[in-house]
Amino acid sequence: METTTFTIIETTINEIQQAFKEERLTSARLVQSYLDRIAKYDKNGPKINSVLTLNPDALKIAAELDDMRGQDCQGPLYGIPVLLKDNIETTDEMPTTAGAIALENNFARQDSFVASLLRQAGAIILGKVNLSEWAYFMSKEGPSGYSGLGGQVLNPYGISTFKAGDVGGSSSGTGAAIASNFAVVGVGTETAGSILSPASANSIVGIKPTVGLISRSGIIPISESQDTAGPMARTVTDAAIMLGVLAGVDERDPATQASAEKALTDYTPHLKTDGLEGARIGVDVSFLNDEEPEERAIIDHAIELMKSQGAIVEEVTIPVEPFQSDVLWYEFKRGVNAYLSTVSDDVPVKTVADVIEFNKQDPERRMKFGQAELEKSQSMSDNPSDPRYLEHRETDLRTSKVEGIDAAMAKYNLDALLFQDNRGAGMPAKAGYPSITVPAGYTSNGHPVGVTFSAQAFSEARLIELAYSYEQASKKRIAPNLDSI
Repeated sequence: METTTFTIIETTINEIQQAFKEERLTSARLVQSYLDRIAKYDKNGPKINSVLTLNPDALKIAAELDDMRGQDCQGPLYGIPVLLKDNIETTDEMPTTAGAIALENNFARQDSFVASLLRQAGAIILGKVNLSEWAYFMSKEGPSGYSGLGGQVLNPYGISTFKAGDVGGSSSGTGAAIASNFAVVGVGTETAGSILSPASANSIVGIKPTVGLISRSGIIPISESQDTAGPMARTVTDAAIMLGVLAGVDERDPATQASAEKALTDYTPHLKTDGLEGARIGVDVSFLNDEEPEERAIIDHAIELMKSQGAIVEEVTIPVEPFQSDVLWYEFKRGVNAYLSTVSDDVPVKTVADVIEFNKQDPERRMKFGQAELEKSQSMSDNPSDPRYLEHRETDLRTSKVEGIDAAMAKYNLDALLFQDNRGAGMPAKAGYPSITVPAGYTSNGHPVGVTFSAQAFSEARLIELAYSYEQASKKRIAPNLDSI
């Protein structure tokens, strides 16, 4: 079998499956190619530092899948290597750490629902990737992409030309790894911008789905009301394939019950080149006013391109109430305490308070940038009926949904709202609404810029139509040249 002519650079799920079918490639060869590339560029050379742990059984699993290829009922990711953010549990010989030294021996007893669905679809879990520690809920003083356990993730687009930590977060490792062609696709998680931001910063596609479309069971939490996992890929097609695999009702996550009649198992029929034709898209320019001129020019160009594809772009006003919500800090304490109560005795912390004290024992290594977010969370009530918590949550929902996105979309009869990368991500995040980010271009120093489409609950199919149509008309993604940095 000839396998030497296949290149992994910018390859897609469909291209790989075709190569498997034509016997030009094996999963074992594919996995080895990614392992070689990770060794060359992530651990050496420019040292992107995106991969925390590699699955020691990846090659064995790949060989087993090669032996069974061609049998009935093999899923859309059969033999495809996937990287997971290291707050997602798997039963492979890899810990689930959230980038925290306190969790370096946290080995899961069962797969997260996300990992189980990936395996059912035939995916090979290649490894776990670095992230902003505790999903950027430890300290806002440090850069995105830094964790005490993994160090700093670097952006593959011009490490020397802009801030090294400007890699987006908290799914920094997923963004940098997929951009660098260290795997075919990846999974990130988001509470407010943590998929959209690194997708934009690394010139890839990220889908932050409706809360409840994808299960959170087996994922280290921040917020029960806002958390979700989501696909990160180099193309809208691959992200859509992944979304269909990951969506599903899970009895361990009650929020997924809402998706029972709304989730699709296959979003690829919505990959429409004419998806922008007649689409009504709203832009609130107040969300764009603090951009750098080059970034604004890229967004303006993207808007003009959408218009050329038949979209009707309306300037809209989205009411924003200047309100500092503490919902995340309340929910983090409850969620993490509940999670840590289930970990093994090999993990030295069982509460947020334990984590804070553990970090103080070796502050330079364990809390280099402080732990103000953990300490604020610990100061909150852990009573889910706390009046102040309920008031803040009600205000979040009212301002983000009823008076925010819902009102704007109804008033202007919109299909979607458009933002630059994750600016404005907080509103759909609080509402639990979906967004998708697509590459839009690069500044003169090579920094990627993305555009984000957002809409109401369970509108992923329509957002994919818009994003795919824009992607195919623009073709903006350029792979980073890791040999030049």
